[in-house]
Parts: sequence; C-alpha cells; structure tokens
Amino acid sequence: MITGAQIRSARAIIKWEQKQLAQAGGVSVETIKRLEKIDGPLLSATGNTVSKIQVALEAAGVTFIDGEYSGMGGPGVRLRDPA
Repeated sequence: MITGAQIRSARAIIKWEQKQLAQAGGVSVETIKRLEKIDGPLLSATGNTVSKIQVALEAAGVTFIDGEYSGMGGPGVRLRDPA
C-alpha cells in the first residue's frame, strides 16, 4: 500500500500538479488533496482509487519503493531509468 507522502513525492519528481494527477488517474483533485494529507498507508481510500493513482504515476515513470523490502528504512519513490 502506498502512502500520502509517496504520492506527494511522486508528483514532485515528475513535476505534476495535483490537477494533472487527478486527470491522469481519473479521480478528483479533492481526492488527491485528501490522500496526500494522510500519514502512512492509505487505508481510508478504496483500493480502486489508490490503484488508479498508482498506475497513473507508474505510467509517468515513477517506481514505488516499499520500505519493508528496500533496506533503506522506509517507503519512497524514484524515477525509472528512461533506458
């Protein structure tokens, strides 16, 4: 499960405004704003909403890092190598 901080970070790394993510993910800007305020996993959101957002960001080149398995101490994001 991704976090609100990961969504904010993902948008920053690809230089997207909330409106752009909302359009790409087929959700409202208000939904993006609400989810980005949540600390930790997005348990209050439906799986479908989170999936739409994650798919849109991944299509734009973002890779989500699960902190549990990353060995880096927490969840994060990175920009996929354009190769």
